[in-house]
Amino acid sequence: MTTVRHLLTGTELSRDDLLHVLRRAHELKAHDVARGTTPPSHPRSLAGRSVGLIFQKPSTRTRISMEVGVHELGAHPLLLRPDEMQLSRGESVKDTARILSRHVHAVGIRTNEDALLEELAAEGTIPVVNLLTDGHHPCQVLADLLTLQEAFPHRLSDDGGLDDLHLAYVGDGNNVARSLALVGSIAGLRVSVVAPDGYQLAAGETPAELSKDPRAGVAGADCLYADVWVSMGDTDSDERRVALADYGVTDELLDAAGPGAIALHCLPAHPGEEISAEVLYGDRQRIWDQAENRRHAQKALLEWVLRAGPFADAPGTVE
Repeated sequence: MTTVRHLLTGTELSRDDLLHVLRRAHELKAHDVARGTTPPSHPRSLAGRSVGLIFQKPSTRTRISMEVGVHELGAHPLLLRPDEMQLSRGESVKDTARILSRHVHAVGIRTNEDALLEELAAEGTIPVVNLLTDGHHPCQVLADLLTLQEAFPHRLSDDGGLDDLHLAYVGDGNNVARSLALVGSIAGLRVSVVAPDGYQLAAGETPAELSKDPRAGVAGADCLYADVWVSMGDTDSDERRVALADYGVTDELLDAAGPGAIALHCLPAHPGEEISAEVLYGDRQRIWDQAENRRHAQKALLEWVLRAGPFADAPGTVE
């Protein structure tokens, strides 16, 4: 019996799987270097297939990178908005999963509850990819790891692992922080989460080192990572801004990190809050490379879940 590959939290990936996906992302990005000058030649590894994309939450980078990436691989991206599906009128997730499984080859969903994502995977027969939930954001972290490999090529392990690198996430200990700790650790990345009381990850839920002192928490780090202080659905915006006021990524905080430290941000950004404008638009960041890398990493991931391209000969390949 063929095992369906999902990406729900990112922990479904072994180290070998993860590093293979990242190597493939580098290869796919190489086909994109001529963008804007000559037509790029993308491998059409998903030709003839369709990928459903369900967006129950607003999106810029995820929607653009997934829709364009699916098209570049030769598949048809089927965009599904909440008001266009019977889910919004009470149809069950179970029934929706069964219908999707009869028509598309994989589905990505951006939603709130992890339970909905898990039910979709359990009741269907096709790969399900987490495009963001309240608990996890693994696709973002794939792009983050790809960006770190590009920024520190001389620091990688023989297999491409990030065992010699230290990333410090600064701010609200949210779904991105959790995924950085869980998925980053698979690649060997040391992750610290620096957050005030009440905004920190639960002790023991991830391999992350937890700290509430910004300067001490980022000491020696190769990368400082920022995310918005007020995420979608947060209703306590004023309280959050007060609690997190000392947790912005600035030039001064970068100076307290390791030599040559860079800044990353999963975007959208609010300059003057979680990151300064000088860092966001300066030369100590790789944020815009990071945003582009969403597409390349997700293309490699789609090949992995669908056993296509270089993953076609993996055990259990679907006929």
